[in-house]
Amino acid sequence: MRYLTFITNGQAPKVGVLLNDSLRVLDLSHASCSDIVGGVSLSLLEMVKAGLPSITKKITNKIESGRYDQDAVVNMDSISICSPIPNPEKIVGAAYNFTDALDERSMPYPTEPVIFIRSGNTVIGPNDPILIPPDVGNVGYEAELAVIIGKRALFIEPKDAMACVVGYTVHNDISGSGMIKQDNGNFVRGKNMPASAPFGPFLVTADEVTNPYGIQIKLDVDGRLLQNGTTGTMLFKIAELISYISKQMPLEPGDIIATGTPAGLAMVHQPTAWLEPGQTVHIELEGLGVLNNPIKKGVPFLE
Repeated sequence: MRYLTFITNGQAPKVGVLLNDSLRVLDLSHASCSDIVGGVSLSLLEMVKAGLPSITKKITNKIESGRYDQDAVVNMDSISICSPIPNPEKIVGAAYNFTDALDERSMPYPTEPVIFIRSGNTVIGPNDPILIPPDVGNVGYEAELAVIIGKRALFIEPKDAMACVVGYTVHNDISGSGMIKQDNGNFVRGKNMPASAPFGPFLVTADEVTNPYGIQIKLDVDGRLLQNGTTGTMLFKIAELISYISKQMPLEPGDIIATGTPAGLAMVHQPTAWLEPGQTVHIELEGLGVLNNPIKKGVPFLE
């Protein structure tokens, strides 16, 4: 199932599911869907915390039986799509985690995952502008598969880790590479610029992704193809990442793991492909959707 968070007519965000024709959305906030979520606050984060697989079963039964009003259906072209989870408590990123990206830079493979924390406040959705603050230096893109955690993981072993995955989405891990270089490789500033973490358009439930290591990843900027790889070159697989992270900190429902990016980073291209205001980044992950974001100059509180 494909969940999305969306806005209609400037109202508060709602949660819906994409119907089979991919042209319409079932609005779960509609009165005819009130039996699905019960007392759960209707945000996708709260639904994940309440147990998304059981909610998904209820929605599937409702759709198959047609037990909802037609007024609960909205057209895709009439809504604005947000990040599926606009307010995750934390995002844990995996750096240097694709072998082809390491090979193209002649870098050694790390012996254990290299992770960093990104604030949930950096999250934006499809079509929202990525904002480049003044004097930030070089800014890069990273097309990534993002994993959404569905239940608490603490000191978990790899063999049990995939049971913690509730879904997947598309992510662009925007990096202030100039700041990271200035900070001698420390990721904190460079990975936490405001409006620098696009996610979406959907949370695709884990049961729909039969092989997370067979997903094609493509990124272009204004039609210039810059990344064209697959999740098959992931160095530390998803279960290994979950296990490693869970032994450093608790992973909670709704937390997101950004699994890393394949070859084609901005600095390796000739000419280099650092992001500039006025451009648009287009990412597609096979089977998961398309994520487009324009690049603008500025910071949110100055807009």
